[in-house]
Amino acid sequence: MKNLNYIICILFGLGITLNSCNQSQNTNGALSSSAAEKVYVAPGEQDEYYAFLSGGYSGNLTVYGLPSGRMFKEIPVFSQFPTSGYGYSEETKPMLNTSFGFVPWDDLHHPDISQTNGELDGRWIFVNGNNTPRIARVSLSTFETEEIIEVPNSAGNHSSSFITENTEYVVAGTRFSVPVPQRDMPINEYKGNFKGALSFISVAPDNGRLNLEFQVLMPGFNYDLSHPGRGKSHGWFFFSTYNTEEASSLLEVMASQNDKDFIAAVNWKKIEEYVKNGGGTKMPANYAHNVYDEETHTGTSTMIKEVVTVDPTKVPGSLYFLPTPKSPHGCDVDPTGEYIIGSGKLSADITVHSFDKMLAAIEGEKFDGEAYGIPILNFEEVLAGTVKSGGLGPLHTEFDDKGNAYTTFFISSEVVKWKVGTWEVVDRKPTYYSVGHLMIPGGNSRKPFGKYVVAMNKITKDRYLPTGPEMEHSAQIYDISGEKMELIYDFPTHGEPHYAAGCPADLLASNSKKIYRLDENKHKYATIGPDDARVERDGNEVHIYMSTIRSHFTPDNIEGIKVGDKVYFHITNHEQDFDVPHGFTIIGQGTSEILVMPGQTKTSLWEPKKVGVWPFYCTDFCSALHQEMQGYVRVSPANSNIDLSWSLGE
Repeated sequence: MKNLNYIICILFGLGITLNSCNQSQNTNGALSSSAAEKVYVAPGEQDEYYAFLSGGYSGNLTVYGLPSGRMFKEIPVFSQFPTSGYGYSEETKPMLNTSFGFVPWDDLHHPDISQTNGELDGRWIFVNGNNTPRIARVSLSTFETEEIIEVPNSAGNHSSSFITENTEYVVAGTRFSVPVPQRDMPINEYKGNFKGALSFISVAPDNGRLNLEFQVLMPGFNYDLSHPGRGKSHGWFFFSTYNTEEASSLLEVMASQNDKDFIAAVNWKKIEEYVKNGGGTKMPANYAHNVYDEETHTGTSTMIKEVVTVDPTKVPGSLYFLPTPKSPHGCDVDPTGEYIIGSGKLSADITVHSFDKMLAAIEGEKFDGEAYGIPILNFEEVLAGTVKSGGLGPLHTEFDDKGNAYTTFFISSEVVKWKVGTWEVVDRKPTYYSVGHLMIPGGNSRKPFGKYVVAMNKITKDRYLPTGPEMEHSAQIYDISGEKMELIYDFPTHGEPHYAAGCPADLLASNSKKIYRLDENKHKYATIGPDDARVERDGNEVHIYMSTIRSHFTPDNIEGIKVGDKVYFHITNHEQDFDVPHGFTIIGQGTSEILVMPGQTKTSLWEPKKVGVWPFYCTDFCSALHQEMQGYVRVSPANSNIDLSWSLGE
């Protein structure tokens, strides 16, 4: 078995090296002019689609246009972001609170756009924090993070964040099983004692507010990826599992012993009904729920002390295991909801399960034993078909609007197109290199938009100018509007792009927020008019109520500040014009600058350490007199008796 592992490792290496060599031998400069035309967006014109790519270990979400591949924005979610001051301003610091304290980083993997009746509705996008288990909701009108909920009893929040077809729930499946509740115990007692928690977080239909409704406590496997049922299979959720051996060491060998692992089919409708009727166990917990209020422009953090857990063996018909080739990664459901695709990483083929056959097997009790009281369905009874691909390392599948599926193969670095229902491979194209996931706008919904597929690659090598021993990752765009895929463009991506979600531009562009109305600003420290600008002292705290407009701070000169004070600059941007933010920073700022949007209020904390006269200024170019947009703070010794005074610039 160890020899098998070494062979697999060699194949991974060859898959990268051989493709790299082939590419270098066939470098003919730019792609054809016809391909270039397909991605060219002329000055003044706009892209057809938004693409939201996970930033991986950046902790953030990046927004690109398709087909141009231009990056429009990086949305801070789980990481501090000095570009805007997210996680540094007093209003956004609470968003990064957890039961472990302030955690200003995470590993963001899987975005998913909200849906209604299985179709993208463009209200929110949900993303997962893989490291400190968290789920975030980002507004697609403001493109800002509005809510983050921590997930207890979890570790490696990987099979997340995927939503049911009416956005009833966003799920958070644990990659690593752990003791539940957490406790001190020997690691070698893993088997039979650790649990995997599948968390179902409800989404309020009016404002998107999240609530952890229940957790299904599963056997101690690793839960990798998941997708919801849709159409006929709505009410079910499917999770890929590996390490059904429950090994705790040398998983690269010991977690590949079984011939097959499982896809867990969870009937969340049954569990939901069970919980609503008083079922489940309330377990002590401690997890953060952080909410950003758009009216007050302020985040708050609340610690929640219990969670409802469910033992699925107590809810008959709620859970079944579908055997699938070993070590599956992807677990994907086609637009009709009939086919569930399992991608065994150590298989050369793609296994497709049938939802109808699954129901018939359940009805006929076609079981091959059980695992921890959960029935295992007979493999042949639920098998719809096998795609004999000839590739190596299938990972993830998405769908177009013409009945085709597209699967990535990591080891052989390619995208394979096949026909749903006949399982016939109809096309294949190489990627450069070691592709992970791919994305078709709407490809995880009932209504895909089958014009482009975006492949997200792990290795870049010779694609771009070298930048030392590390390069950015790569995304490649294929035109899939015809019978054959055509590689038309590639572009570097910031952070590791694990997965992406995409939608037509017209679904979002018209609803994009241009300004925050000043007359609706309910921030506690807002300065609605320049006449309200002032400076107030409360002990060693000084609160500066400041307004900004092109090209002036009010107040602009402040005296009476002392060494050791905590100085809060509450800054309101009085602009009511689209795309005119103002920035603020001061020498010795221990956090970051902040960027204040039109009509918004943000707070920057400054703690002066030295006597002197210290300038502050606008960090975002706003007008021809941007350089003149500045002011001074005079800092006196801690024992001075200088009174507060300020200039309104009149």
